[in-house]
Amino acid sequence: MNFIIIRTIAVLLASYVTKVGVPLVFSTLTFAFGTAWIALLTALVLAVINHTIRPIFMLISIPVNLLTLGLFSFVINGLMILLADKIIPEFSVPSLLMAIYFSIVLSIVNWVLHFFE
Repeated sequence: MNFIIIRTIAVLLASYVTKVGVPLVFSTLTFAFGTAWIALLTALVLAVINHTIRPIFMLISIPVNLLTLGLFSFVINGLMILLADKIIPEFSVPSLLMAIYFSIVLSIVNWVLHFFE
């Protein structure tokens, strides 16, 4: 349960920093029932995608990943976020570049939040 709460907070913070993804509205009622549920659903969908589909993409892209010295992993993370965008209608990311930016910020926020576990 702790893991899900940390992922939800990470999605909320990353979407706030990047201004994409989950829309943050600073009304207490809207935040409690709207944004938090969207962030929770997004965190769950991203967890399922990262544990099922992402390893297949990483395996297929090993040659390209070796040629780019691992930088192609950012593109794969962005594609996984765009896939979550297609699954969740309230979660919106406008382009692949913004999805890559969102994934970088999400990784940094997750890294910082793991210190508080």
